[in-house]
Parts: sequence; structure tokens; C-alpha cells
Amino acid sequence: MRIITTTQALADACQELSAHPFVTVDTEFKRETTYWPELCLIQVAGPERQYIIDPLARQIDLGPFFALMDDERVLKVFHAARQDIEIMVHRGGVIPRPLFDTQVAAMVCGFGEAVSYENIVRHITGHRVDKSSRFTDWAHRPLSDRQLQYALSDVTHLRDVYRKLAAELDRTGRGTWVAEEMAVLESPETYRLDPREAWRRLKVRPRSREMLAVLIELAAWRETEAQQRNVPRNRVLRDDALVEIATQRPTREGDLKRLRAVSKNFASSQHAQGVLEAVHRGKAADPASLPELPDEQPVNGHGAIVEMLKVALRLASERHQVAPKLIATVSDLERIAADDDADVPALRGWRRELFGESALALKHGRKALTLEKGEAVLIPREPGRSPGAAVAEPVK
Repeated sequence: MRIITTTQALADACQELSAHPFVTVDTEFKRETTYWPELCLIQVAGPERQYIIDPLARQIDLGPFFALMDDERVLKVFHAARQDIEIMVHRGGVIPRPLFDTQVAAMVCGFGEAVSYENIVRHITGHRVDKSSRFTDWAHRPLSDRQLQYALSDVTHLRDVYRKLAAELDRTGRGTWVAEEMAVLESPETYRLDPREAWRRLKVRPRSREMLAVLIELAAWRETEAQQRNVPRNRVLRDDALVEIATQRPTREGDLKRLRAVSKNFASSQHAQGVLEAVHRGKAADPASLPELPDEQPVNGHGAIVEMLKVALRLASERHQVAPKLIATVSDLERIAADDDADVPALRGWRRELFGESALALKHGRKALTLEKGEAVLIPREPGRSPGAAVAEPVK
């Protein structure tokens, strides 16, 4: 099996692929020891031919490949595209467009949430993907024929998956639903890395505005350090250490050394000063400049409403054969429970038609949940009448 290792061979392949209406694309990468993913292999296929590109080859410039990804005459098909696109943004400064993500399309077509590539291939094509090479070190050279065949199957099977899902979307008229999701994946904002937003990754609810301010500064400092040193975030400082520092807010090296989550080596290192400066900036921050403090209890007294909305979401998902996560998240439900005009996708476009209107009707008692033959159903409810007096109808 021949691998493309030169710029000229890559240019010839990309010229051939650019003549087709679509290409399927996948990448293999490593990021266990780095902040930025190391691109190790690129697989791309047209309707008839397929190629493996070695981005680690010394005599290759990936410019022709990135030009193909930027060619708006050619649809780029991925499965679970987000990380692949992040790599292309970092390496080539390009977001592939137009774009089609088969994982999103599968959720729209009733395959459930975050359906795996292996499962969707088996369901649509009847083939079983050989998983034995899944944990390959893709930076190792040479790669075996078996490893290369495994990598190539990610784009060859994807052709059939794409054709099937595209036909189903055309049949059901749901292509615009997928297009809305693709607009998010194609937006530069999706891939903009703002260190001052890094605190949102942490699974913690700040107990005060000062703690939040310090946490923002600490997380931003760590993110910048990780990017500049090209190491994983936790190689700079672990999440639990960030949280403890933000809670205790030390001002001197001695205070830092007394924290349980901070190693003595780190507290005595050159990086400790950066942490202390971040704490100082956080403590001096103007409270008015901070984002809203997340509530300790996110549903804020609307827990019962949220639980009912979860049931209604499941009913809508089952009736319309769309993955629940694609319609609304738990966070969306919490915001709907608190605000009829919440700025969430579930209250806009096709999602509002499938679920949002019923969610608001349920919240305000215009509809009710009940059981019919042992199954939950959503029914219209007139003011003053008990749910049992209404006639059951499918959720809309």
C-alpha cells in the first residue's frame, strides 16, 4: 500500500479528488504528551479512489491538502469532525467547508446519541471494522499494512455511510437540521482559544465572586503556559490544585507550600511566581467585569419542572427519532425551567417545533404528563380540569 510522502504526489492526488462532489476525511493524531495534537496520518477518499498522506514525511508540504479542504466546490465528509477540524485550524489555518458530519446526521436520523463509527458502519454497510489497530502509535514508522488498512477503512466505509444518511435526510426533509449544526462546526468562533474562558472547563462552582475572579486568572495562566510549552494542562498544574489555590488565595510562596494539592517542587519553582501574580490579579479584579457566578443550585427551585421536561424530551426524541442531546441538554432544560425566553437552541427553529413549544406548554400547565397503557404520554390540559379528563395525544 503506497503512502503519499511528497508534495508533488499530494498535489496530484488532491487535484484528482477536487473533481468530485465530495471527499471523506479522517486523521490520526497523538496528544497524550502535548497541548497541541501531533498530526500523524491523513486519510482521504473520493467516490472511487482513496489515499493515505504522511504528514511526518520530510519531503511533504501539506498545502495542497489544505487547499482541497478550503475548496468550497467539494463537500468534506467526516465522522465526529470537531477534533479533526481543530487540527486543521492549528496546522493549516483552514476550516473545511462545506462540511458534513455523519455523527450529527446519524443523531438526526434516529441512530441515538454520539453513535460510534463502528456501530454505524455495521448498521448501514454490514461490515465490521477491525478494531485491533485502534491504539496504534501513529507517530511510529514504518506502519504495518494492517495498521494502514485500518486507517484507510475509516474513509472508505464512510463513503457508503454518507450516501445512506444523505439519502435519508433528503427523504425526511431534515437536511436543514444538519446544516444548522454544520454552521457551528464551520464557524471560526468554535475554534478560538481564549485563555480567559479556560476556567469553564473546571468542574467547580465558585463560592464567591473573588474565588471566581482568581479561578479565571489561574486557569488563563495555566492555559497560556500549556500552549507556550506545548504540554498538557495538567503537566503545568492539576485541576484540583487550581481549585485549592482559588479557594485559599495564597499571597506568598510559604502559603503556596502549605496547600495539599500543590507539590513542594512546584511551590519552589520559577512557575510559582506566575501563580501568585494570577492570584493577585484575581483579587484586584473589578467585580463588575466578571461573568455571572454560577448558582450553587443550578435549577434554583425549578427541579420538579426540569424533571418533567426531561420526560417530555425523551418522548419527543422517541417520537421523532432524534437523539435527545441534539434537541436539548440538561442545561437547556434548566434554563427553560427558569425563563420562557431562554436563549437556548431548544427554543429556536426545528427544535422549538419538535420540543420547545411542548416544553413551555408543560411548564405552564397547558399540557400534562400522564400514563396510558403503562407508557408516559403528554396530553393537552384545559384550565381547571384534571389531567385524567383530557384525551391523550402524542407529544409534538
